[in-house]
Amino acid sequence: MRATGVLSGRRGRVAAGLLSACLVLTACSPQRPHRPAGAKRSAAATAPTPVGSAASAAASVAASAAAAPDVSRYYRQRLDWRPCREAASFRCTSVTVPLDYTRPERGDIRLAVVRHPATGPRAARLGSLLLNPGGPGVSAVDDVLSFADGFSPAIRAAYDLVGVDPRGVGRSDPVDCGTGTSPAALEAEEDAVGPGSGFALIAGACARSAGRLLPHVGTPDAARDMDVVRALLGDDRLGFLGYSYGSYLGATYAELFPSRVGRMVLDGAVDPGMDAFRATLGMARGYQVAWEAFAADCVPRPGCPVGGSLRDAGRVLDGLVAELDEASREGDGRGVPATGGDLLTAVTSALATPAWGGLRSLLREVQAGDAATRRLLLGTDDAGGPGEQSLAAINCLSSALGPRSTDAQTRAAVPEFRRAAPQFGAYYAGFLPMCAHWAARPTQVPHRISARGAPPILVVGTTRDPATPYDQARALARQLSSGRLLTWDGDGHTAYQQGSRCVDTAVDDYFLHGRLPADGTVCR
Repeated sequence: MRATGVLSGRRGRVAAGLLSACLVLTACSPQRPHRPAGAKRSAAATAPTPVGSAASAAASVAASAAAAPDVSRYYRQRLDWRPCREAASFRCTSVTVPLDYTRPERGDIRLAVVRHPATGPRAARLGSLLLNPGGPGVSAVDDVLSFADGFSPAIRAAYDLVGVDPRGVGRSDPVDCGTGTSPAALEAEEDAVGPGSGFALIAGACARSAGRLLPHVGTPDAARDMDVVRALLGDDRLGFLGYSYGSYLGATYAELFPSRVGRMVLDGAVDPGMDAFRATLGMARGYQVAWEAFAADCVPRPGCPVGGSLRDAGRVLDGLVAELDEASREGDGRGVPATGGDLLTAVTSALATPAWGGLRSLLREVQAGDAATRRLLLGTDDAGGPGEQSLAAINCLSSALGPRSTDAQTRAAVPEFRRAAPQFGAYYAGFLPMCAHWAARPTQVPHRISARGAPPILVVGTTRDPATPYDQARALARQLSSGRLLTWDGDGHTAYQQGSRCVDTAVDDYFLHGRLPADGTVCR
């Protein structure tokens, strides 16, 4: 149902850093909620006044929202729905929003929107359910086109399933830095200059090629865009399903527009009060926990590729990483070599799914394969593609998402990361300089989001979620004044539609009938 863990696709140490910042707030896949009984659908709603958080840490967000000039014209545009090229049963359109909500005269950008119309009788429909699969940088349009049929018949009957590519992402005026920088060049730069220099190359390219857009792809602007889309869809309240980073986007919307929240589910939740350093450290620890759970499951199986004990499993992975790094330094002259970082990127991606058969197969093939086979298995493509660029651009506008450690701070942090995660600590410490050279400065600081006045919001957390560890879901549910936590005692990143009938039934019941699971519910 979703792109799990890190974004699927390009590898390489630097590309992995950007992708795995599908790390610091990451994610990976989505859907949309209910309009309470009796709520009216107004065809041309006027622009509401965003409501800012009372928390002092959120004052800048609230102030910018309150100070925004009149943008009501964006709420009055007419949408031209047409059959999508990919499937005639879906409808596609675009929405115009201001580049800068504080200065709309500076120009507009366009957002791509897709809708899978509800299949049930019109009188029984509940409105629209906006879906965000996370990343940031994953296309919600592509996700809906690919996975709408994965929802239960009851959800598809009741809701229009809607995907909006956020500003800077996918089909919506994407961040395009035009780097075309190969992993080999980035590796050489890092070896010559030091950790984080590859990030500096990408940051410089983005400043040159996408500088106009970079300051305006942050999460509060994307949340304001969602409110425009909500109104144009004719919904008085926003129905929303957000995974991973999508949970942060949904919580930000609830902070700005609490009275316009409908039925909202935040799965694989991010703690908006946690800074990027602690989130990165938590992710390293989370993947260590997931690796050890995988190893414990693997060891009793015949032919387990990581040995006969948990200690063996750590040694096997460390040995493969060292072997690949040594081979990449020697090179074979026949293409970009696979590195230890490529292997760890593939492993973290596999650990984000609750089924581990693919990871066992991958490790066996890497152990047995030659250099060419390993390149193929680990996907050493060109780095710095659009998904990675969007991820960095969005994360780096929030100091809760984008780490900005200097090289010296990064080196000093490595021992702490190694203690927390022997197999993954150094790997994740390498992401700490991700935003150190980013041209656009952060516009959001870590802060608690209470969204006081919002109706009940369902937060879903998985106990061994590696990308957004369970303590983040607990923290968000506590922060939200109307939060309710649903726990899955399971593995992998996110819980809804990941194989738990208990979770799926609880979430569907909430979307369809507004019934929250009992406080303290744990699905096993």
